[in-house]
Amino acid sequence: MSDRRAARLNEQFKREISDILRRETRDPRIGMPTVTGVDATPDLWSARVYVRPGPEREGEEADAELLAGLEAATPFVRRELGERLTLRRVPELRFELDKTLEKAMRIEALLREVLPPDEPPEAGVSESSESGGSDTSRDPEE
Repeated sequence: MSDRRAARLNEQFKREISDILRRETRDPRIGMPTVTGVDATPDLWSARVYVRPGPEREGEEADAELLAGLEAATPFVRRELGERLTLRRVPELRFELDKTLEKAMRIEALLREVLPPDEPPEAGVSESSESGGSDTSRDPEE
């Protein structure tokens, strides 16, 4: 499957699964999750669906509830997806929590600890004048 087709299918899966979860499911454990991405295998046997709990839910307990609700709703979501899309094969869905936001925040916190705070440059003084104004337009053979 071409990269463009895979990207289009993943985006279509994301839209449809989001719509199904928000409008069709009635499990209170699911709430209003955000589908952040879908990664289907090239042969469409399986797809990982990355989700984040809705803004009304926080904590690891809410994450566990969300995954339990999504696991219970997986056959329904897959059946609805098959009815909405004209595909030869609807992939097996595996829901996973999207941890990229937490990872990004952790990296940012680590960088703040390691790197010195940015100080605004003094007015009228540029970096090139502080370093002696090295000439970068010289001939490399000189």
